[in-house]
Amino acid sequence: MPSKATATAMGKKFRVLLVDDHPIVRQGLALLIDREHDLSVCGEADGAHTGLHAVETLRPDIVVLDISLSGPDGLDVLKEIRMKSGSLPVLILSMHDEAIYAERALRAGANGYIMKQEATEKVLVAIRRILQGDVYLSERLTSTMLQQFVHGNAAPKSSPILSLTDRELEIFRLIGEGHSTRKIADELHLSVKTIESHQAHIKEKLALRNARELVQHAVEWTVNLGGGY
Repeated sequence: MPSKATATAMGKKFRVLLVDDHPIVRQGLALLIDREHDLSVCGEADGAHTGLHAVETLRPDIVVLDISLSGPDGLDVLKEIRMKSGSLPVLILSMHDEAIYAERALRAGANGYIMKQEATEKVLVAIRRILQGDVYLSERLTSTMLQQFVHGNAAPKSSPILSLTDRELEIFRLIGEGHSTRKIADELHLSVKTIESHQAHIKEKLALRNARELVQHAVEWTVNLGGGY
């Protein structure tokens, strides 16, 4: 992929695909990006399936992807992109606490992670840095990861949520959004029995005694945007 300077000199604009289930967020990002001399939004999608279809048909230079989508979440979409589109750059833009999701996103193949609470100009910085071949993380997360590297071990898990697998966390989030077991199974294309098995593992890991406590804690966590449990 040509550098930003090369692309600008050639009059090329990098094509950005937005995948987010909130129309207002997509509209705001599109207005922000389209006013730049070297960037343009080539398409928008509101869910996992439409997002993956847009990746295949529009062939963007970079994808800005939300974690919380209807049906399969952004991590599932990211993993699918990595399987089908190889090195296509992906920036995760999420309301969820980076302490919970950023490392998962990087393991799944993301090129950067930025929270929606950040200043809008930082989104442009992140997009351009990733297009130049770098990884973009917040200063706080970069410092945390460097400390882990220097000390040669992972930081202690401050929240039991961190012990959940990607699939378990996805199901936990969907429970918190009010989805029934059947609806979660349908959205993720899994059996009810499989979802129930994941729910049992979640309850065990979070020391929850029953389904009522599971729903209660999932709702509280979701209301707090993934950062309060």
